[in-house]
Amino acid sequence: MSAVSRKRWYAGLTDVGRVRTHNEDAVLLEPPLFAVADGLGGHEAGEVASSVALGALVEAAPRRPDAKALGRAVRAANRAVISAAREGLGRNGMGTTVTAALVEGTRIAIAHVGDSRAYLLHGDGLERLTEDHSLVADMIRSGTITEEQSRTHPNRSVITRALGTDPNMYPDTFEVEAGIGDRLLLCSDGLTGMLPDARIEEILDSYRDPEMAVRMLVDAANEAGGHDNISVAVVDIVTGQHRSPATERPGRGWLSALVWVFAVVAVLGIAVWGTYRYAYDRAYLVTEDQYVVIYRGIPGDFAGLRLRWLEAETTVTASALDPVTAQRLATGVPVESVDAAFELIELYRAHLETQGVDPNAGPPPAETGTP
Repeated sequence: MSAVSRKRWYAGLTDVGRVRTHNEDAVLLEPPLFAVADGLGGHEAGEVASSVALGALVEAAPRRPDAKALGRAVRAANRAVISAAREGLGRNGMGTTVTAALVEGTRIAIAHVGDSRAYLLHGDGLERLTEDHSLVADMIRSGTITEEQSRTHPNRSVITRALGTDPNMYPDTFEVEAGIGDRLLLCSDGLTGMLPDARIEEILDSYRDPEMAVRMLVDAANEAGGHDNISVAVVDIVTGQHRSPATERPGRGWLSALVWVFAVVAVLGIAVWGTYRYAYDRAYLVTEDQYVVIYRGIPGDFAGLRLRWLEAETTVTASALDPVTAQRLATGVPVESVDAAFELIELYRAHLETQGVDPNAGPPPAETGTP
């Protein structure tokens, strides 16, 4: 079973594949932050590592494309995976790859560890942005083997850098300038191990709807064998950030002062209305009485006001989800719209179903003492 989440300009999909019995991958879609993680360490370890890493990444990531700051967030995620193993969450030796991107207009910041990849599709074709941290990649760079030979090499799964193994790990970080109409792809090696770059480019170029593109990529990888978990995120570069320089017309005497007063009042009014509209257009999920509920608005207070409105109560219990997600839900998980909140609920339900958990089962009954 697979889980999907999308908006008009981005989409993500993770799938167990046709050989593995469980999914250790994870996809993060929280604009402007996107990421793919491929967990290492086997059942009850790899999926924990990827989930912990992406949870920590969200908490530490900047809100603007800044490669150095994003790199620091990945290092924080590395420490979180190491700490989780020490505290008995998952297993010792677990790890995960992470390829993360912050997208704002045409600016993209990348932080990368492992053999998950980032690509950019533009007018000149498909460009691979990241270099794999793997044994076969080192052999390709040294000329020992070819790219084609690496697909069947017995050591193709050996990673030389990952989160959770080295407290002094540093990610590769850089920034790129894309163009309007370009398309960013983040993916695990479950895709690239099954499909050559030319086939990936063909699919990305043929299906302009992001949701259709990720589905077709996953389907193609499964048709080619589906030997590993497959995770894909596609982000379309749809607009740039354009600012026009402000023009000023200096006034004189009382007329200038009056204009200034009206301007201040107008700005304050616009700010108040803008804050209300911003809050009304946003949403967040939070745990109340063990269940996940959806609020329209923003968590916390603004100038002493609570800008939130109850939108829906769900039957999903936070305690059934992984510990990182449950912890985030305790304080609130902001999303960009009510629609995105409902999509995230469906993602939670799909994840629970893949784990064999009934998402509608509700919390366990409270224990009572013997009279």
